[in-house]
Amino acid sequence: MTSPDAVPAPAVVLIGPMGAGKTSVGRRVARALGTTFTDTDKLVVRDHGPIPALFLAHGEPHFRALERDAVVEALGRGGVVALGGGAVLDPLTRERLAPHRVVLLTVAPHVVASRIHGDDRPLLGGEDPVARWKRIFDERRPVYEQTADITFDTSSGPLARVVDDIVAWARRVPAGETA
Repeated sequence: MTSPDAVPAPAVVLIGPMGAGKTSVGRRVARALGTTFTDTDKLVVRDHGPIPALFLAHGEPHFRALERDAVVEALGRGGVVALGGGAVLDPLTRERLAPHRVVLLTVAPHVVASRIHGDDRPLLGGEDPVARWKRIFDERRPVYEQTADITFDTSSGPLARVVDDIVAWARRVPAGETA
């Protein structure tokens, strides 16, 4: 068993706001690099049930604690890891990302509208989801930018181009170094 403080195999970690494409891009990047893919939200769901139900029953702080544990597990696996949009708000999680290659995926508000429409995202309920998304992204953006080694926008063009650019960068930049 690996302790949370053990040095895991270097990973390519995707961070960014809801709807930026972390899961879609992450799967494709992992396939192109011939490695594993782990989505921390999927780990939370696997172990604890649907995220909206967790928020409702236990609140966001409880969810964030579960998410922190999922990040430790995912980073321990190495490969390509997609983090939930708020995972980097945790200082310990940001510290654990230091030896890894961290990619920030961004998306324009007008594009994200179609990506989040009909989703059951707990933080977007109760008002105009795009306006709420924009407020959350604006609040988190400084943390995303401080945590990331490089940024790619997924707003336009084929997703394959973003995937190819991330793969080229990951092959060129060793873990622990920036672009």
